[in-house]
Amino acid sequence: MPNRTFTWNEASARCLERSGLAGKPVAQDPAGIAAALCGAHAQVLSAAELSLMLRTDHGTRTAVQDALWCDRSLVKTYGPRGTVHLLPTAELPMWTGALSAVPAGSSPFAPDVRLTPAQTEQVLAAIEDALAGAELTVDELGEAVVAATGPWAGDPVMPAFQGKWPRWRQVMHRAGQRGALCFGPNRGRKVTYTSPRRALPGFRPADGPTALAALVRRYLYAYGPATPQDFATWAGAPSGWAARLFASLAGELQQVDFAGSPAWVLAGDTDTPATEPSGVRLLPYFDAYGIACRPRDLLFPGRAAERALAGRQAGNFPVLLIDGTVAGVWHQRRSGRRMIQLTVEPLTPLTARQRRGLDAQVERVGEILQGTTELTIGTVSVGPHA
Repeated sequence: MPNRTFTWNEASARCLERSGLAGKPVAQDPAGIAAALCGAHAQVLSAAELSLMLRTDHGTRTAVQDALWCDRSLVKTYGPRGTVHLLPTAELPMWTGALSAVPAGSSPFAPDVRLTPAQTEQVLAAIEDALAGAELTVDELGEAVVAATGPWAGDPVMPAFQGKWPRWRQVMHRAGQRGALCFGPNRGRKVTYTSPRRALPGFRPADGPTALAALVRRYLYAYGPATPQDFATWAGAPSGWAARLFASLAGELQQVDFAGSPAWVLAGDTDTPATEPSGVRLLPYFDAYGIACRPRDLLFPGRAAERALAGRQAGNFPVLLIDGTVAGVWHQRRSGRRMIQLTVEPLTPLTARQRRGLDAQVERVGEILQGTTELTIGTVSVGPHA
């Protein structure tokens, strides 16, 4: 039976502190922050830059770019849920070992589009070979894959934004999760891909069960109390498999009561900050706090869910966070080379303290993005046309 009870405020304060949102950075370098967050979602790279640097008290977006392309302490690749993430390069063995061991689940594609298991392995091997010593655009990589496997890999059958993609591309995310592929520096406006072994010589994925156990520990430290279903949703894994994974680690985990329901933390890790969650934060698209913290009904209470969750999906809107809870949305627009116009739409009027906190966040956004910010306080519209 659970022997420790957590309230939402306790869990929120703990998560804020451990993800660097409680006023004291958990690290000042982008790789250290990414490690604490269990990765930064980077489908929109500028949002990932903000996610990381808003958790520091100095520096600009160039620190993230330098970490990616100069000292290579960060790697841009496919992470949890098959989405693009920034991960610490030094942790790639754990990440690739763990994500390779997560069951792939059923294919979203029609039977005549899917790759067979044997074809999947052929494509993954071809990707790894092609990128071993090169930086290739997606078209160049496609040519290499088709040459190594056969014309079937290049059949334009995958539904895409404005047409059809070749069949082989449906496993690009698996190539990243296995450590066969990561993003390279852009070639002009074109994205390139390369091998992570160029950033981490001698790299190889860690043993699957060992890496999975490490990832569960990292996840629960950052975002616990949490349930196996929470972990499954975050990792893009089947819920039954996640339940069995947690059961296999029973000796390392502790069941607690969280907001009236059973949840888990690392055994003995039941401390919480002495103070209530506090502060004003601007979180960009797909920030880790909004994605991983649960339950959603407490993180996005009432009107916040109507305005900031799209089909129960977090991350589609940059959010205003007040005292650990979503309290509005915000957006930005560039005007000229340096002017950044920020519009913040709080759900309720801001107090004087909250406005001072917001002003400080707006100034920090300007520093990170290397521009001058101008703030407008807007009005939230809630409803089907919001």
